[in-house]
Amino acid sequence: MNSRLIVVKILLQVTLHGRNLPDAIARYNDNITENDRGLIQAMSYGVIRFYPRLQFITNQLLSKPLKKKDHDVFLLILSGLYQLIEMRIPDHAAVSETVKITKALKKPWAKNLVNAVLRNYQRQAETLTNQIKNNEVAQFAHPQWWLNIIKKSWPEEKCWQQILQANNLNPPMTLRINTRHIEREAYLKLLEQNEITATTAKHSPDAIYLDKPAAVNSLPLFKEGKVSVQDEAAQLAAILLDPQKGDRILDACAAPGGKTIHLLEKEKDLDLLALDIEETRLQKIQENLDRCHLKAQLIAANALNPDDWWDKKPFDRILLDAPCSASGVIRRHPDIKLLRQQSDIEKLVQDQAQILHALWPLLKSGGMLLYVTCSVLAEENTLQIQDFLQQHADAELQPINSDWGQELVAGKQILPGEDGMDGFFYALIQKR
Repeated sequence: MNSRLIVVKILLQVTLHGRNLPDAIARYNDNITENDRGLIQAMSYGVIRFYPRLQFITNQLLSKPLKKKDHDVFLLILSGLYQLIEMRIPDHAAVSETVKITKALKKPWAKNLVNAVLRNYQRQAETLTNQIKNNEVAQFAHPQWWLNIIKKSWPEEKCWQQILQANNLNPPMTLRINTRHIEREAYLKLLEQNEITATTAKHSPDAIYLDKPAAVNSLPLFKEGKVSVQDEAAQLAAILLDPQKGDRILDACAAPGGKTIHLLEKEKDLDLLALDIEETRLQKIQENLDRCHLKAQLIAANALNPDDWWDKKPFDRILLDAPCSASGVIRRHPDIKLLRQQSDIEKLVQDQAQILHALWPLLKSGGMLLYVTCSVLAEENTLQIQDFLQQHADAELQPINSDWGQELVAGKQILPGEDGMDGFFYALIQKR
């Protein structure tokens, strides 16, 4: 199959059927050659990342909207525009190769339409660029409700614009080194020997940023489990929780297991229970544990119902990586812009509160609970924690003494792109 045709089919899966982008791409892996893989990935992620902007441009160029049954033609136009605007593909090739796909879609009538729209964009690019500047949805490439809710949490123009702009950037590839096995500087030299350039991170002593993304199998010691892929902000969880030898720890909502593994890398002698509601997601944790030669107890169960899985032995520490809007990791998962709905937020906030209340009795007196989200929304973060503290007299917020993130009334917030990190929220709570 032609790579541009595969891109249209992937985009259909996301925009019409609500499939997430990695799964949509994975469906076509058998049809993708290694040479085409990079192009398909770049185009699929790029079109989804800038979907609201490309949609705006297309609507300006069409004389009338396309019918729903021709959504594939609409997506083909978007993919052609993305090539013209964002990719280093010669204009003539971007146009001609895109137009060819109308035949593969069995819609030869669309050949002239697609050609005309792309040619008209080339002629009107400057005018359209000015129109984009006067339309917030197009300018920031986010649906209106996303703009509204982020502005509500971060009303300062500098902040909300920083979040939206960061969401549209390609994220860096960040590694976590198991420094019990190899020092970070020594691993940097190993990378250099393999002609992979990288720099050390600022906040996590285990983190390294690659200058360019690399296939994991090309990374020294990856197969041996001495290095993993994990954003630096996510690595701060194990550092803040600070596991001690012999601690009994609950990692709630644990999949895919990056934080689970990091806790065990920090202190191998732990009684660690990794919990997740989906059995299939636990398989990913087990694969990571096996690769890294580590062990933990895995249970598929609902964190809301401890009576179904808890053995009544209290935990020294609880890591609650709460289900959330994922508004802090949109740059890494741009399909969140389209797949998440405004109505989801209220349900997520309710779920977070219920899980917090359900897990709190499982914590020892003097124990620590670390509440984590990859969100930038106040109602999921600082407002959630304030509400919890008001309802639990035995809960005491602990200061997070760090040179990262923004100090909030309750907890600390990392905004997307700050020092290269994803957007994360942390609050550390001790039981009196």
